[in-house]
Parts: sequence; structure tokens; C-alpha cells
Amino acid sequence: MSDLKKAYKTIMDDHFPETMTVTFGNQTLAYRKRAWKLEEGGALVEKGLRYGENPGQEAAMYELVNGNLVLGECSFIEPGRGLVSAIDEKMMLQPGKHPGKINLTDIDNALNILKYLMQKPAAVIVKHNNPCGVAYGSTLAEAYKRAFRTDRIAAFGGCAALNRPIDRETAELMSKMYLEVVAAPDYVEGAFDILSKRKNLRIIQIKKIDQLEKYKTLRFVDFKSMIDGGIIVQQSPVNSIYTKEDLKPASCEYKGQSYNIDRLPTNKEYEDLLFGWFVEQGVSSNSVLYVKDGCTVGIGTGEQDRVGVAEIAVYKAYTKYADLLCFDRYGISYKEFELAVEKGERKKNDLTAIDEETREAKAGIAGGAMISDAFFPFRDGADVGIKNGVTSIVQPGGSERDFETIVACNEADPKVAMVYTGQRAFKH
Repeated sequence: MSDLKKAYKTIMDDHFPETMTVTFGNQTLAYRKRAWKLEEGGALVEKGLRYGENPGQEAAMYELVNGNLVLGECSFIEPGRGLVSAIDEKMMLQPGKHPGKINLTDIDNALNILKYLMQKPAAVIVKHNNPCGVAYGSTLAEAYKRAFRTDRIAAFGGCAALNRPIDRETAELMSKMYLEVVAAPDYVEGAFDILSKRKNLRIIQIKKIDQLEKYKTLRFVDFKSMIDGGIIVQQSPVNSIYTKEDLKPASCEYKGQSYNIDRLPTNKEYEDLLFGWFVEQGVSSNSVLYVKDGCTVGIGTGEQDRVGVAEIAVYKAYTKYADLLCFDRYGISYKEFELAVEKGERKKNDLTAIDEETREAKAGIAGGAMISDAFFPFRDGADVGIKNGVTSIVQPGGSERDFETIVACNEADPKVAMVYTGQRAFKH
């Protein structure tokens, strides 16, 4: 165990070259390795990534510095648009310590979601490259509070990215919990002083967060390395859904019969469906989300079957809802309270009351929206959300059995609205 603790504190040397070039036919992209001169153990140390996904894995981050790639009719992202890969010492208002790969990829995926949420104050909290809480707010503090409270357990040790300058009120909220990274376009007077009291917190300023909307339609080259050394190269995805007009009413034909959704979403439901679809762009597949009032309620990620991930998202929503009730009421987590009941230190009736309240509220899912990154191959996935009270569903459509899901929505009481995106949002 002591060796593992030591490994987490060790800054690894890396043997990756200072520059990298990638050639596509007669076009060449040039990259430079990013390194930072930061204080470690009382001395300035110039080093790149601390380590990769785990201690013992060397890693390096490269920034595109030259080359404009055009393949077919697609122009890929060009130099001068650096966000995370362009972070330098000046942007590390408080470096904490040299960053590791996960710190930077978490910021990157948070910005990947945030680029769709620039119209209102919004907060994204990411853990292990998946969002654990995303929310709009009338103020930045409200947005952060809502994002945090949707899953305060997973947010522990996470990365929080916000789309407005962090003010003192937001900083006070953030300082009450353990975060690894905070990223924002700026910090108003006094906010940095509050956050910097946590000495290991990495406080990052990325001014270009103000310009994130410009990145919505930009493609980058996406590399996937194989265990045999092979590489798959693909265009990055581009979301084509931005307004309710981009969503189509669910309809299909099956064995000569037409099936059409009976009810279209209300304007409020459209808002949640769009919000959820934007969040979906940063969630590992297979995935199903539940959102309500511009805030995530349950996020199911990385499952192999769609009904299973719909159920997991429900389970997470119920678990986190009960935990939050317990924490608000008694100042301890649900699991701690459960253990105290077993030891006879707390009343079982109090825990039962929390469970009943959670069930009555359907963990906040009731009245919310269900978002699926791919079509439902059978109605059972949608049935999970309908059973828990969702009033609207968005999914790509295109299954041979789309009619089943349309029937499920039309049979519900009250009827559930459903719209199609016409595009899948897988992320691996």
C-alpha cells in the first residue's frame, strides 16, 4: 500500500519526443509536446504529464502548431484554436501539482459538453471522463449547486468546468468539497483567494471558454490505437441537433401500417430534451440519461444493453436522491446512516422515511425527459423510463421495431411525447 501511495506522488519521466508529425498523403500536421515548469517539493520542475491513466504509464500531451488538414470536403481543426492542449503556466493560476492525463481529459470532455450550453450559466462536473452532474442555473452559483447536488458522491475528486467567470458565491460553494480541477474563463476578485485555500486544487483559467460555441461544428482527427499497434482514424462527430425544429416527431411504418406519436413535447419538454441531448454528446455509450428542469437526474453510462443502462440510470437516480435527502437532513451519507442503523445508533424509521420519500418522488425522474444515444431495439428500454414517470423521450430512431416504442408512449397514461434526432451519439 505504501508503494502505491508513493506511486501517486511520483512524477514520471517520459520518453516521448518533443515534436510529432502526422502525415496524411501530402499533408502534414505538426505537434509540440506540452511541458510546464511548476514547483514540486520546493523546487521548480519542468515536466509534461505527471503520468497516464495509471501510475507507471508514461504519457505526453501534444498541441497542434502547424498544418491545415483537408480530406474530401471536410476541413479539420487548425492551429491557434488550442483549449486544453494550449494550457500554459500562466493559465494554471494554482497548479496544485503537475497534471496527469485524466485531469486534462476530464477538462476536455467537460468543455465538449459545455460548448452546447453557453446560452445560460452552466456547470459540468466530470469524473473519469463522464459527466456526473450537469445543470443550468439562473446564476452560476445555482448552476454549480444543482450540478453538484445531482450526484454529490461522484463529484468527490472530480473536475468542474463553468461557462462564466467564477464569483465569490460560486467559489464558496466549490471550496466546501474536494475537487481535483476547476476550469473557468475567469475568476472575479476574491474568488481565487477562496478557492486557493485548497492547496492541491488545480485552478485553471481558459479564456477561450467564452468562445466555446465556435467549436460546436469543428471536427478534429480522432485516433484509436489497437493492441497490435494499429490505428483507426476517424472524423470526430458533429452534433446536428440545436433547436426543437431539428427534432422530428416519432413515426414509422411496420408491415404496411403507419405508427405516429400521439403527443408532441411542450416547450418546456423540448428544453429538457435538447439539454439532455447536449449532455449526451459527452457520455460513454451505451447510455441513457434522465434530466429535469435543465439538470441531470440520472446518468447511465457504458452498458452493453439499452434496457440495462436505462435501469442503471434509474438506480443511480434513486440512490443519489436518497443520499441527498439523508445528507440534507442528518449531515451524513445514506450509507453512513444505514451503517448507524445496523449498529443501533440511528432509528430505522428515519431511514425508511427517506426511502418512502424517494419512491414517492420517483427520485426526481417523474415529469422529466429520457435521452438515449441510440435507438431502442425493443420497447423495454423506453418502458423503464415511462414506468418511472418521464413525460418525454428523445432518441435517434431507426430501429426495425420503432413501432413498439411509439405504441408504448401512446399507451402510457398520461401519453408520453417522443421525438427523433435522426443521428446516433455513440462515444467510445
